[in-house]
Amino acid sequence: MNIHKIIYFLAIVGALIGQGQEQTVGLFLNTTAAAPGYTLFAPMSYNVTYLIDNNGELVQSWPSEYGPGLSVYILENGDLLRTRRLQGQFFQTGGRGGGVEIIDWDGNLIWEFDYFSNQFWQHHDIESLPNGNILLIAWEHKTDAEAIANGRNPILLGGSSQPFGFWPDHIIEVDPDSNSVVWEWHVWDHIIQDNDSSKANYGVVSDHPELVNINYPIGPNTDGGDWLHINAVDYNAELDQIMLSVHHFGEIWIIDHSTTTAEAASHSGGNSGKGGDLLYRWGNPQAYIGGNSNERIFFGQHDARWIENGSIIMVFNNGSGRPGGSYTSVDVFTQPISENNLYPLDSNGVYGPDSLSWQYTATPQGDFFASNISGAHRLGNGNTLICDGPQGHYFEIDSAGSLVWDYVNPVINTGPLYQGEEIPVQGGPQGSSINRTFRVHRYPIDYLGFSGHNLEPTGPIELYMNTHDLTYLPDKHSLHQNYPNPFNPETIIPYDLPENIFVNITIYDLLGRQVKTLVNQVQNTGFNSIQWNATNDYGEPVSAGIYLYQIQAGTFYQTRKMALLR
Repeated sequence: MNIHKIIYFLAIVGALIGQGQEQTVGLFLNTTAAAPGYTLFAPMSYNVTYLIDNNGELVQSWPSEYGPGLSVYILENGDLLRTRRLQGQFFQTGGRGGGVEIIDWDGNLIWEFDYFSNQFWQHHDIESLPNGNILLIAWEHKTDAEAIANGRNPILLGGSSQPFGFWPDHIIEVDPDSNSVVWEWHVWDHIIQDNDSSKANYGVVSDHPELVNINYPIGPNTDGGDWLHINAVDYNAELDQIMLSVHHFGEIWIIDHSTTTAEAASHSGGNSGKGGDLLYRWGNPQAYIGGNSNERIFFGQHDARWIENGSIIMVFNNGSGRPGGSYTSVDVFTQPISENNLYPLDSNGVYGPDSLSWQYTATPQGDFFASNISGAHRLGNGNTLICDGPQGHYFEIDSAGSLVWDYVNPVINTGPLYQGEEIPVQGGPQGSSINRTFRVHRYPIDYLGFSGHNLEPTGPIELYMNTHDLTYLPDKHSLHQNYPNPFNPETIIPYDLPENIFVNITIYDLLGRQVKTLVNQVQNTGFNSIQWNATNDYGEPVSAGIYLYQIQAGTFYQTRKMALLR
């Protein structure tokens, strides 16, 4: 941070103190012990992805026509790989996405791939592979009759408030160059059941840890048919293996990626010789061998990932329903792995290890509980970056658990908050705020994706006002993506004005016909927004479809698209 930025930061802080404002968002702590780099995050309720430096200043942002669906990553060429959330009425459960897009550093959409229908739906996480292909997690639809024929206990199909059938997960690998699926793995090909000997897949569950018990967890499925709720995917290039976080089982699974699609549907082939069967599972032995519930480690976990390419794994263990009280931990363990990259069972038929090698919890433990979403990852200097997803709170700790960096997401569904504004709370029982975030990533300053790109900070994301002579104002004209998008029946269109100027904002249909003029007057400099209620200039409702909205402010023109649903 140079002397000018120090003066700027102190002026803001001094002005806030002078007015008695309490800081609510943005950077709270940045010490020299923090890992140098840039932090990427995508607020779940907004359609812009942000990259900030360790001082909490904006370095880059990428608007999209869609909200995140949930994960975002920066590729090694500097492009943004992003999930996007598409609308659908037939399947309503947490983590829905539906599509993937790549946006270049300058904000141009250069690739998109939608994967959703009434038979399949992408969700939660994606993973870029060294060959440029992308792994997607997706649900696939099975009818109740299909589930029962394959051994699902009919009692366990009851209780769903959304009768959409049974939705097991599968993994697909997409080639962006051909826009095609080039590899896939389906858990449906690797199930077992001990409920009904007259049905398919009958066997002794405890004798087959490589297979998945279709009748676990015990109890009716109440999550819209979402049986497994896989919420993270990671790839180990050294092993050519894929790791999955299986939320509803309290486990992480590892499968072989070296198989063909045909081998992945079988029980042989690939480097492992085991086809698409599970090579390893850990976190909850009850899922495959029964036994004591005290042996369970994970409770509603998210964000499982290898630390580098070795056998050390980090998992964000949300801790929902943990015996003795719910609290969150970040857990690290080392897999026992053989010379042929397989994972041995111990004498009790359970995968090791017996215990964790490192764990972070708050002191006292109950002070940190993130009931859903969230994540953590190990940084290059040995520190750990943690995302308390429901609160939009990102913090970094050293190996001893000491806080070295602390930041609160300042962006909600209407855009950035003003410093000192209270963060609105989202409805529901889980205590989430509207600035919630699925997870965050810290990229080192020498990350290949930053090469050749401007990383000059442009100030904090949060807004400042009435700070004596210091006011944070836009430095350029900009028309932002509307939110929500798609929408019905109202949406907000944000725009920035760096000067007092005559502004015209007009809605057009795809044929270029004027639909409605929203603004046609002189406006003051600042961050502005206007609402459109999906009516024309005569106050009549317009039909569903794609519409264009355009701003003209002096010589500045910009046009964006939005989608109206009915």
